[in-house]
Amino acid sequence: MSDIPDNLKYAKTHEWAQLEDGIVRVGITDFAQQELGDLVFIELPELGRKVKAQEQCAVVESVKTASDLFSPVSGEIVAVNEALADAPEQVNDDAYGTWLFSIKADNLTELDALMDADAYQKAIES
Repeated sequence: MSDIPDNLKYAKTHEWAQLEDGIVRVGITDFAQQELGDLVFIELPELGRKVKAQEQCAVVESVKTASDLFSPVSGEIVAVNEALADAPEQVNDDAYGTWLFSIKADNLTELDALMDADAYQKAIES
């Protein structure tokens, strides 16, 4: 298990969130990519889509299974990582360095409901 970065927030559904200039970047955790195995396809949300916190908004597919991804906050999708269309394995190579989509959050206090690194570590160990 890799170190879980302290500068991110974590959802119980294994997404990470990073606040940057009012925009929330979202990816999946190293634990999630290890559980999934080699990723072969990522379906990202459409730009401009409005999402609610904990709403299913993307899908990652691996050689083993497909898994829904959920938005950690409510807001508008303002960016997607298009490079992943041709190279989804980037997530396997560097889960915390590879973002999937970004959200202009309606309410940044929703980030407070997410776990910090210590709480996420305990959640995946139990």
